[in-house]
Amino acid sequence: MLKLLHNLRRREWTMAAVCTVLILGQIYFDLSLPDYMSNLTVLIKTPGSTMSDILDTGLKMLGCTLASAVLCVICGYLTAKVAAGFSFSIRENIFHKIADFGQQEMMSFSVPSLINRTTNDITQVQMLVAIGLQILIKSPVMAVWAIIKIVGKSWTLSAITAGFVVALLVMMVVIIGVVVPRFRRVQKLTDHINLVARENLNGINVVHAYNAEDYQNAKFLKGNETLMRTQLFNQRAFAFLMPGVTLAMNALSLVIYWVGASIVNAIPAADAAGRLSTFSNIVVFGTYATYVIMSIMMMVMIIMWAAPSSARPASPGPAISPWPWASPWPSASSSAITPPTRPPAWTPSRPCGTSARGPCSFS
Repeated sequence: MLKLLHNLRRREWTMAAVCTVLILGQIYFDLSLPDYMSNLTVLIKTPGSTMSDILDTGLKMLGCTLASAVLCVICGYLTAKVAAGFSFSIRENIFHKIADFGQQEMMSFSVPSLINRTTNDITQVQMLVAIGLQILIKSPVMAVWAIIKIVGKSWTLSAITAGFVVALLVMMVVIIGVVVPRFRRVQKLTDHINLVARENLNGINVVHAYNAEDYQNAKFLKGNETLMRTQLFNQRAFAFLMPGVTLAMNALSLVIYWVGASIVNAIPAADAAGRLSTFSNIVVFGTYATYVIMSIMMMVMIIMWAAPSSARPASPGPAISPWPWASPWPSASSSAITPPTRPPAWTPSRPCGTSARGPCSFS
Protein backbone atom coordinates (compact mmCIF):
# COMPACT_ATOMS: atom_id res chain seq x y z
CA MET A 1 0.00 0.00 0.00
CA LEU A 2 2.78 2.44 0.85
CA LYS A 3 4.37 1.85 -2.55
CA LEU A 4 1.25 3.30 -4.18
CA LEU A 5 1.66 6.70 -2.54
CA HIS A 6 3.94 7.90 -5.32
CA ASN A 7 0.80 7.96 -7.51
CA LEU A 8 -0.51 10.91 -5.52
CA ARG A 9 -0.23 14.11 -7.48
CA ARG A 10 0.75 17.46 -6.01
CA ARG A 11 -2.89 18.53 -5.74
CA GLU A 12 -3.77 15.42 -3.71
CA TRP A 13 -0.76 15.92 -1.43
CA THR A 14 -1.83 19.52 -0.80
CA MET A 15 -5.40 18.54 0.04
CA ALA A 16 -4.13 15.75 2.32
CA ALA A 17 -1.93 18.25 4.19
CA VAL A 18 -4.86 20.65 4.61
CA CYS A 19 -7.00 17.77 5.80
CA THR A 20 -4.37 16.86 8.40
CA VAL A 21 -4.48 20.39 9.83
CA LEU A 22 -8.28 20.29 9.90
CA ILE A 23 -8.25 16.95 11.72
CA LEU A 24 -5.87 18.32 14.36
CA GLY A 25 -8.23 21.26 14.86
CA GLN A 26 -11.16 18.88 15.14
CA ILE A 27 -9.33 16.88 17.81
CA TYR A 28 -8.55 20.06 19.74
CA PHE A 29 -12.21 21.10 19.81
CA ASP A 30 -13.38 17.58 20.74
CA LEU A 31 -10.94 17.28 23.62
CA SER A 32 -11.80 20.77 24.88
CA LEU A 33 -15.35 19.70 25.68
CA PRO A 34 -14.47 17.69 28.84
CA ASP A 35 -12.63 20.70 30.30
CA TYR A 36 -15.68 22.92 29.75
CA MET A 37 -17.82 20.17 31.21
CA SER A 38 -15.67 20.18 34.34
CA ASN A 39 -16.00 23.95 34.65
CA LEU A 40 -19.74 23.71 34.12
CA THR A 41 -20.05 21.08 36.86
CA VAL A 42 -18.13 23.27 39.28
CA LEU A 43 -20.27 26.32 38.43
CA ILE A 44 -23.52 24.42 38.94
CA LYS A 45 -22.45 23.00 42.30
CA THR A 46 -20.82 26.20 43.59
CA PRO A 47 -23.14 28.57 45.51
CA GLY A 48 -23.27 32.09 44.15
CA SER A 49 -22.66 31.17 40.50
CA THR A 50 -24.55 33.36 38.09
CA MET A 51 -26.61 32.19 35.17
CA SER A 52 -24.48 34.27 32.79
CA ASP A 53 -21.37 32.27 33.75
CA ILE A 54 -23.17 29.00 33.12
CA LEU A 55 -24.54 30.20 29.79
CA ASP A 56 -21.11 31.46 28.76
CA THR A 57 -19.57 28.03 29.40
CA GLY A 58 -22.45 26.31 27.60
CA LEU A 59 -22.08 28.57 24.57
CA LYS A 60 -18.37 27.79 24.44
CA MET A 61 -19.18 24.06 24.45
CA LEU A 62 -21.73 24.60 21.66
CA GLY A 63 -19.16 26.60 19.67
CA CYS A 64 -16.60 23.79 20.00
CA THR A 65 -19.17 21.26 18.81
CA LEU A 66 -20.16 23.36 15.78
CA ALA A 67 -16.54 24.09 14.89
CA SER A 68 -15.68 20.38 15.06
CA ALA A 69 -18.67 19.53 12.86
CA VAL A 70 -17.72 22.12 10.23
CA LEU A 71 -14.12 20.93 10.13
CA CYS A 72 -15.34 17.33 9.81
CA VAL A 73 -17.51 18.19 6.80
CA ILE A 74 -14.69 20.08 5.06
CA CYS A 75 -12.23 17.29 5.79
CA GLY A 76 -14.68 14.70 4.44
CA TYR A 77 -14.96 16.63 1.17
CA LEU A 78 -11.19 16.89 0.83
CA THR A 79 -10.60 13.21 1.60
CA ALA A 80 -13.16 12.25 -1.04
CA LYS A 81 -11.30 14.37 -3.58
CA VAL A 82 -7.97 12.85 -2.56
CA ALA A 83 -9.32 9.30 -2.80
CA ALA A 84 -10.91 9.91 -6.20
CA GLY A 85 -7.75 11.46 -7.63
CA PHE A 86 -5.61 8.72 -6.13
CA SER A 87 -7.72 5.94 -7.63
CA PHE A 88 -7.79 7.77 -10.97
CA SER A 89 -3.98 7.86 -11.11
CA ILE A 90 -3.62 4.20 -10.08
CA ARG A 91 -6.26 3.00 -12.54
CA GLU A 92 -4.65 4.96 -15.37
CA ASN A 93 -1.18 3.62 -14.60
CA ILE A 94 -2.40 0.03 -14.32
CA PHE A 95 -4.32 0.30 -17.59
CA HIS A 96 -1.27 1.55 -19.48
CA LYS A 97 0.92 -1.05 -17.79
CA ILE A 98 -1.40 -3.89 -18.80
CA ALA A 99 -1.67 -2.48 -22.33
CA ASP A 100 2.10 -2.95 -22.67
CA PHE A 101 1.96 -6.60 -21.55
CA GLY A 102 2.95 -9.31 -23.96
CA GLN A 103 1.07 -12.56 -24.39
CA GLN A 104 3.27 -14.41 -21.91
CA GLU A 105 2.82 -11.76 -19.20
CA MET A 106 -0.91 -11.60 -19.86
CA MET A 107 -1.32 -15.35 -19.46
CA SER A 108 0.95 -15.54 -16.40
CA PHE A 109 -1.16 -13.06 -14.43
CA SER A 110 -4.45 -14.39 -15.89
CA VAL A 111 -7.05 -12.13 -17.43
CA PRO A 112 -9.55 -12.43 -14.52
CA SER A 113 -6.87 -11.39 -12.04
CA LEU A 114 -5.96 -8.36 -14.13
CA ILE A 115 -9.62 -7.37 -14.42
CA ASN A 116 -10.03 -7.57 -10.64
CA ARG A 117 -6.84 -5.60 -10.06
CA THR A 118 -8.06 -2.84 -12.37
CA THR A 119 -11.62 -2.58 -11.01
CA ASN A 120 -12.44 -4.18 -7.67
CA ASP A 121 -9.03 -3.78 -6.02
CA ILE A 122 -8.73 -0.11 -6.94
CA THR A 123 -12.24 0.56 -5.63
CA GLN A 124 -11.24 -0.99 -2.30
CA VAL A 125 -8.11 1.16 -2.18
CA GLN A 126 -10.21 4.24 -2.91
CA MET A 127 -12.59 3.43 -0.05
CA LEU A 128 -9.65 2.77 2.24
CA VAL A 129 -8.10 6.17 1.46
CA ALA A 130 -11.42 8.01 1.80
CA ILE A 131 -12.11 6.54 5.23
CA GLY A 132 -8.61 5.87 6.46
CA LEU A 133 -7.11 9.28 5.80
CA GLN A 134 -9.19 10.74 8.61
CA ILE A 135 -9.09 7.76 10.96
CA LEU A 136 -5.37 7.01 10.61
CA ILE A 137 -4.58 10.56 11.68
CA LYS A 138 -7.40 11.14 14.14
CA SER A 139 -7.42 7.91 16.15
CA PRO A 140 -3.74 7.76 17.28
CA VAL A 141 -3.48 11.52 17.90
CA MET A 142 -6.73 11.56 19.90
CA ALA A 143 -5.67 8.50 21.91
CA VAL A 144 -2.26 9.94 22.80
CA TRP A 145 -3.70 13.39 23.54
CA ALA A 146 -6.40 11.92 25.80
CA ILE A 147 -3.89 9.71 27.62
CA ILE A 148 -1.66 12.73 28.30
CA LYS A 149 -4.62 14.56 29.82
CA ILE A 150 -5.70 11.72 32.13
CA VAL A 151 -2.35 10.34 33.33
CA GLY A 152 -1.83 12.94 36.04
CA LYS A 153 -5.40 12.91 37.39
CA SER A 154 -5.53 9.46 39.05
CA TRP A 155 -3.03 6.62 38.85
CA THR A 156 -5.66 4.10 39.93
CA LEU A 157 -8.06 5.02 37.14
CA SER A 158 -5.16 5.26 34.69
CA ALA A 159 -4.15 1.68 35.53
CA ILE A 160 -7.75 0.50 34.99
CA THR A 161 -7.88 2.25 31.62
CA ALA A 162 -4.53 0.75 30.61
CA GLY A 163 -5.80 -2.74 31.48
CA PHE A 164 -8.86 -2.34 29.25
CA VAL A 165 -6.73 -0.99 26.39
CA VAL A 166 -4.28 -3.91 26.61
CA ALA A 167 -7.15 -6.42 26.62
CA LEU A 168 -8.66 -4.80 23.52
CA LEU A 169 -5.33 -4.76 21.69
CA VAL A 170 -4.78 -8.47 22.44
CA MET A 171 -8.25 -9.29 21.09
CA MET A 172 -7.59 -7.25 17.96
CA VAL A 173 -4.23 -8.92 17.30
CA VAL A 174 -5.68 -12.42 17.71
CA ILE A 175 -8.67 -11.83 15.43
CA ILE A 176 -6.69 -9.99 12.77
CA GLY A 177 -3.96 -12.66 12.82
CA VAL A 178 -6.59 -15.30 12.08
CA VAL A 179 -8.59 -13.36 9.48
CA VAL A 180 -5.96 -11.60 7.34
CA PRO A 181 -4.55 -14.83 5.78
CA ARG A 182 -8.09 -15.76 4.78
CA PHE A 183 -8.54 -12.39 3.11
CA ARG A 184 -5.62 -13.31 0.86
CA ARG A 185 -7.49 -16.49 0.03
CA VAL A 186 -10.61 -14.46 -0.79
CA GLN A 187 -8.71 -12.55 -3.48
CA LYS A 188 -7.57 -15.81 -5.10
CA LEU A 189 -11.07 -17.28 -4.89
CA THR A 190 -12.52 -14.15 -6.49
CA ASP A 191 -10.05 -14.50 -9.36
CA HIS A 192 -11.05 -18.16 -9.70
CA ILE A 193 -14.77 -17.30 -9.89
CA ASN A 194 -13.99 -14.75 -12.59
CA LEU A 195 -11.88 -17.32 -14.41
CA VAL A 196 -14.62 -19.97 -14.41
CA ALA A 197 -17.25 -17.50 -15.60
CA ARG A 198 -14.99 -16.26 -18.37
CA GLU A 199 -14.17 -19.79 -19.50
CA ASN A 200 -17.86 -20.57 -19.72
CA LEU A 201 -18.67 -17.42 -21.70
CA ASN A 202 -15.76 -17.77 -24.13
CA GLY A 203 -16.51 -21.42 -24.83
CA ILE A 204 -20.29 -21.29 -24.61
CA ASN A 205 -20.76 -22.79 -28.07
CA VAL A 206 -18.40 -25.65 -27.30
CA VAL A 207 -20.11 -26.20 -23.93
CA HIS A 208 -23.48 -26.54 -25.68
CA ALA A 209 -22.03 -28.74 -28.39
CA TYR A 210 -20.59 -31.27 -25.92
CA ASN A 211 -23.50 -31.00 -23.45
CA ALA A 212 -21.18 -29.73 -20.70
CA GLU A 213 -23.64 -27.38 -18.98
CA ASP A 214 -23.92 -29.55 -15.87
CA TYR A 215 -20.15 -29.75 -15.50
CA GLN A 216 -19.70 -25.99 -15.87
CA ASN A 217 -22.52 -25.28 -13.43
CA ALA A 218 -21.06 -27.69 -10.88
CA LYS A 219 -17.59 -26.16 -11.24
CA PHE A 220 -18.96 -22.65 -10.70
CA LEU A 221 -21.09 -23.80 -7.76
CA LYS A 222 -18.08 -25.40 -6.08
CA GLY A 223 -15.99 -22.21 -6.32
CA ASN A 224 -18.92 -20.05 -5.28
CA GLU A 225 -19.59 -22.11 -2.15
CA THR A 226 -15.91 -22.05 -1.18
CA LEU A 227 -15.83 -18.25 -1.50
CA MET A 228 -19.05 -17.96 0.51
CA ARG A 229 -17.73 -20.12 3.37
CA THR A 230 -14.48 -18.14 3.52
CA GLN A 231 -16.29 -14.80 3.58
CA LEU A 232 -18.69 -16.03 6.26
CA PHE A 233 -15.77 -17.04 8.47
CA ASN A 234 -14.13 -13.63 8.01
CA GLN A 235 -17.28 -11.66 8.74
CA ARG A 236 -18.16 -13.79 11.77
CA ALA A 237 -14.67 -13.29 13.18
CA PHE A 238 -14.86 -9.53 12.63
CA ALA A 239 -18.32 -9.53 14.20
CA PHE A 240 -16.64 -10.04 17.59
CA LEU A 241 -14.59 -6.84 17.31
CA MET A 242 -17.19 -4.08 17.37
CA PRO A 243 -19.35 -5.60 20.16
CA GLY A 244 -16.17 -6.28 22.13
CA VAL A 245 -15.01 -2.68 21.81
CA THR A 246 -18.48 -1.36 22.71
CA LEU A 247 -18.65 -3.64 25.74
CA ALA A 248 -15.19 -2.53 26.85
CA MET A 249 -16.14 1.15 26.49
CA ASN A 250 -19.31 0.80 28.55
CA ALA A 251 -17.64 -1.44 31.14
CA LEU A 252 -14.75 1.01 31.49
CA SER A 253 -17.16 3.87 32.15
CA LEU A 254 -18.95 1.86 34.84
CA VAL A 255 -15.68 0.83 36.52
CA ILE A 256 -14.34 4.40 36.46
CA TYR A 257 -17.49 5.82 38.05
CA TRP A 258 -17.63 2.98 40.60
CA VAL A 259 -13.99 3.43 41.64
CA GLY A 260 -14.39 7.20 41.44
CA ALA A 261 -17.34 7.05 43.83
CA SER A 262 -15.19 5.27 46.40
CA ILE A 263 -12.48 7.91 45.93
CA VAL A 264 -15.00 10.70 46.51
CA ASN A 265 -16.41 8.95 49.59
CA ALA A 266 -12.90 8.72 51.04
CA ILE A 267 -12.73 12.53 51.19
CA PRO A 268 -14.15 14.01 54.40
CA ALA A 269 -17.64 15.41 54.06
CA ALA A 270 -16.52 18.69 55.57
CA ASP A 271 -14.22 19.28 52.58
CA ALA A 272 -16.98 20.13 50.11
CA ALA A 273 -14.64 21.88 47.70
CA GLY A 274 -12.31 18.88 47.59
CA ARG A 275 -15.16 16.45 46.98
CA LEU A 276 -16.53 18.66 44.22
CA SER A 277 -13.12 19.00 42.55
CA THR A 278 -12.53 15.24 42.74
CA PHE A 279 -15.98 14.50 41.34
CA SER A 280 -15.37 16.91 38.47
CA ASN A 281 -12.01 15.29 37.69
CA ILE A 282 -13.58 11.83 37.64
CA VAL A 283 -16.24 12.96 35.17
CA VAL A 284 -13.55 14.43 32.93
CA PHE A 285 -11.44 11.29 33.33
CA GLY A 286 -14.35 9.09 32.25
CA THR A 287 -14.87 11.23 29.16
CA TYR A 288 -11.21 11.09 28.18
CA ALA A 289 -11.09 7.33 28.78
CA THR A 290 -14.09 6.97 26.47
CA TYR A 291 -12.17 8.93 23.82
CA VAL A 292 -9.29 6.46 24.14
CA ILE A 293 -11.60 3.49 23.55
CA MET A 294 -13.28 5.34 20.68
CA SER A 295 -9.87 5.82 19.08
CA ILE A 296 -9.26 2.08 19.32
CA MET A 297 -12.69 1.49 17.77
CA MET A 298 -11.79 3.74 14.85
CA MET A 299 -8.53 1.85 14.36
CA VAL A 300 -10.51 -1.40 14.32
CA MET A 301 -12.70 0.03 11.57
CA ILE A 302 -9.74 1.01 9.42
CA ILE A 303 -8.13 -2.39 9.93
CA MET A 304 -11.35 -4.02 8.75
CA TRP A 305 -11.14 -1.92 5.58
CA ALA A 306 -7.40 -2.34 5.14
CA ALA A 307 -7.33 -6.13 5.50
CA PRO A 308 -9.11 -6.89 2.19
CA SER A 309 -7.41 -4.02 0.38
CA SER A 310 -3.89 -5.16 1.27
CA ALA A 311 -4.50 -8.87 0.76
CA ARG A 312 -3.81 -8.97 -2.99
CA PRO A 313 -0.75 -11.18 -3.62
CA ALA A 314 1.91 -9.68 -5.84
CA SER A 315 2.73 -12.95 -7.60
CA PRO A 316 0.89 -13.86 -10.78
CA GLY A 317 -2.13 -16.10 -10.55
CA PRO A 318 -2.99 -19.16 -12.61
CA ALA A 319 -3.13 -18.83 -16.35
CA ILE A 320 -6.52 -18.70 -17.98
CA SER A 321 -7.63 -20.79 -20.89
CA PRO A 322 -10.51 -19.75 -23.14
CA TRP A 323 -11.80 -23.34 -23.43
CA PRO A 324 -13.64 -25.37 -20.84
CA TRP A 325 -11.42 -28.43 -21.16
CA ALA A 326 -8.12 -26.55 -20.84
CA SER A 327 -8.14 -26.92 -17.05
CA PRO A 328 -7.29 -30.38 -15.70
CA TRP A 329 -10.27 -32.55 -14.96
CA PRO A 330 -10.88 -33.32 -11.27
CA SER A 331 -9.96 -36.81 -10.26
CA ALA A 332 -12.63 -39.34 -9.35
CA SER A 333 -11.34 -39.55 -5.79
CA SER A 334 -11.46 -35.81 -5.13
CA SER A 335 -14.66 -34.78 -6.90
CA ALA A 336 -17.88 -36.34 -8.04
CA ILE A 337 -18.02 -34.15 -11.14
CA THR A 338 -17.70 -36.15 -14.32
CA PRO A 339 -16.30 -34.30 -17.34
CA PRO A 340 -18.02 -34.67 -20.70
CA THR A 341 -16.46 -37.18 -23.05
CA ARG A 342 -14.92 -35.99 -26.30
CA PRO A 343 -15.61 -37.73 -29.59
CA PRO A 344 -12.82 -40.09 -30.69
CA ALA A 345 -10.27 -38.81 -33.16
CA TRP A 346 -11.30 -39.31 -36.81
CA THR A 347 -9.17 -42.00 -38.47
CA PRO A 348 -9.46 -42.73 -42.22
CA SER A 349 -10.26 -46.39 -42.90
CA ARG A 350 -9.58 -46.74 -46.68
CA PRO A 351 -7.80 -45.01 -49.59
CA CYS A 352 -9.81 -42.43 -51.48
CA GLY A 353 -10.93 -43.30 -55.01
CA THR A 354 -12.39 -46.71 -54.26
CA SER A 355 -16.04 -47.57 -54.53
CA ALA A 356 -16.46 -48.50 -50.85
CA ARG A 357 -18.24 -46.10 -48.61
CA GLY A 358 -16.85 -44.44 -45.48
CA PRO A 359 -14.02 -42.04 -44.59
CA CYS A 360 -10.93 -42.20 -46.78
CA SER A 361 -7.45 -40.71 -47.11
CA PHE A 362 -5.19 -39.91 -50.02
CA SER A 363 -2.04 -41.99 -50.08
